[in-house]
Amino acid sequence: MNNKRVVGWVAFLGVAAALTWLPEFFKQADDSDVEVAAVATPAKGKASSTAKASAAPAPIKDLSPAGDLFAARSWKAAPSLASVTEKPVTVAPVVQAPTAPPMPFQFIGRMDDRTDLQVFLQNGEKIYVVRKGDVIDDTWKIEGISDLELSLVYLPLHLSQTLSVGSAQ
Repeated sequence: MNNKRVVGWVAFLGVAAALTWLPEFFKQADDSDVEVAAVATPAKGKASSTAKASAAPAPIKDLSPAGDLFAARSWKAAPSLASVTEKPVTVAPVVQAPTAPPMPFQFIGRMDDRTDLQVFLQNGEKIYVVRKGDVIDDTWKIEGISDLELSLVYLPLHLSQTLSVGSAQ
């Protein structure tokens, strides 16, 4: 074998052995709270009364970490929560004024007699022939008929509505 190689291996093994024994050497010097019990083995036929054996085992250090290892840490001051001094708002219920339903009638036509004006209205499949003053189904009353519009009153609420019945031409 090559001399360089032999020297390299010897140096490596020497450093490895030194690193193995070095912590043991410093560990005994640093640990002052660990008691070492010396146990003497009795010689043949003689009982040793000087042998010390500690009855209590040495205390074991607690190596568990205190607290949360992954707790969030920050240099900023913790935000303080503001106190809420809000008074509850009482909302008065909104009362809507009653309104008449939409006009259910459609204008079909009119017939002008010298003495009377009649208007034809349709509600679904029903057709009504009405004159001024007539009441339809106890809910709508005909107030007036002109050339352009028909005035109706919704009787439960007494609200007036108009319906276009012609053009100005």
